[in-house]
Amino acid sequence: MDIHGRDLRYFVAVAERLNFTAAAESLYVSQPALSKQIRKLENQLGAALFTRDTRSVALTPVGAALVPHARRMLDAWSVAEAEVAAAKTAQQASLAIGISTSPGRGILPAVRSRFTAAFPAAKPVLRQVGWEDPTAGLADATTDVAFVWLPLADPERYGLLVVATEPRLVALPAEHRLAGHARIDFADLLDEPFLALPESAGALRDYWLAVDERGGRPPVIGAEVSSTEETYEALVNGDGVVLLATGNAPLVAHDGVVTRPVTGVSPSALALAWRRDDDRPLVQGYVQACALATNAVRAG
Repeated sequence: MDIHGRDLRYFVAVAERLNFTAAAESLYVSQPALSKQIRKLENQLGAALFTRDTRSVALTPVGAALVPHARRMLDAWSVAEAEVAAAKTAQQASLAIGISTSPGRGILPAVRSRFTAAFPAAKPVLRQVGWEDPTAGLADATTDVAFVWLPLADPERYGLLVVATEPRLVALPAEHRLAGHARIDFADLLDEPFLALPESAGALRDYWLAVDERGGRPPVIGAEVSSTEETYEALVNGDGVVLLATGNAPLVAHDGVVTRPVTGVSPSALALAWRRDDDRPLVQGYVQACALATNAVRAG
């Protein structure tokens, strides 16, 4: 049997009032329409639910047996409706923020304070995304906004707000032949094995290998890394050197690893990115909060 919730609501309304006219008024339907639905339900069940005459309505034994079950089903559905509505509200109020490494630089707290002031009911959630995805979850919509390093693949798909521009450093083992230099020319690194992002990182992999500054010479790949921990371990192991943004130096520069300024390479750019076709207020509000925070950090 395919019994609808509406049929059970109609049945319970009549069972509680034992009056079709009063039940119809409580349901905001006509009395003939209510009677028709009750007859349809009785036909589906194969038994009468009410006895009727010109003066009274009474439950049959079948109707009396159905009443407690119908009430429980309606109560359960009411709870389900409330929980679904709450989940939808929470989903609409949540904002997934993708990061591959911590943006640092005081950015997140500064943005969060401004964002929550504008959207006190919102729930910003940080999501760590592996380096295999240079969009930090934007491409597959697992995040709503993301802090990413430029260049970004498929740039026309995304809006971008640059939040930090920093020189690139080179990280290398403390015993490396160039570790004693105060500053290193990139030309002196051309034959060094480099740590590379996964191939899926595409243009971003090439950027951190400084392919454009190599004069056509292909990089030597010492190892692929997909996290800060893997990078540090590969450096300590002597698998290669790696370029990184100045603000990220503290993530690897300890216990056998040093960082040095590099000449001959362009600065790095960290940006907040979002999908251009996503005009939800929370997304645009976070972008605005980030713009305000970035201006404040730069002014400070």
